[in-house]
Amino acid sequence: MRVVYYFQSGDPNLHAFADSPAGDKLPAQNGPWTLVRQVSPDEKWTYSASRAAVAAGVLENGFLLWDTPEEPTSSKPLIESDRVEGTAVYGLNGGHIGQIKRLLIEKVSGRVTYAVMIFGGFLGIGSHEHTIPWGKLDYDTRLSGYRTDITEEQLRDAPVVFGNAEVWPDPAHEKQLHDYWYTRPPSIEVP
Repeated sequence: MRVVYYFQSGDPNLHAFADSPAGDKLPAQNGPWTLVRQVSPDEKWTYSASRAAVAAGVLENGFLLWDTPEEPTSSKPLIESDRVEGTAVYGLNGGHIGQIKRLLIEKVSGRVTYAVMIFGGFLGIGSHEHTIPWGKLDYDTRLSGYRTDITEEQLRDAPVVFGNAEVWPDPAHEKQLHDYWYTRPPSIEVP
C-alpha cells in the first residue's frame, strides 16, 4: 500500500482515507473534512477499517469512507436468516451493488461461510448470482446493509460455483472461489 491520508469528518463517527492531502475527492456532503495525518505504508496499522479495504477503496475511488457506530450494532447477538436475505450490499464508496439472496451455513458448526449475492438486472430479470465468502461482508448500521470491498465489476468476473447441479462444497470450485477473492477457505467440519 502506498502513502494515504487520514481525515476526520465534521461527524465524529465518520472517517476517511484519501490519496491526496487535499482530500479533494472526499464527498463534500459529509464534510467539512480535516486532515489528521499521513499514514505511511510501513507503519503499524491501528485503524478499524482493514488495510486491504483502504487500499482497494483508495485505488478505485481515490478515497475510502468508514464510520464507527455511535451505539452497538445490535442489542441481540443473533439474527434470523430471513432478515439477512434481501439485505442490500454497498461498495466502499457507498453505492448499492446488490443484495444477499441466501446464506450457506456449515451444518455441524452452524457458521455462515458464504453468501449468495444477486446483482444487476431489473425485477430479477437479467440478474446474476455469485457466491462470496461471508468474511467479505461487514454490517454497516448507517446503511442498514452490508458494506464490502467488492466491486460490481469484480462480481461480474467472479467464478460461478453455486446454483447448478454441483455438490457443494466441491474442493476445486471452492479453491477457485477463494483464489479469486484472496480469502482463506473455512475448515468445513464433516460429520
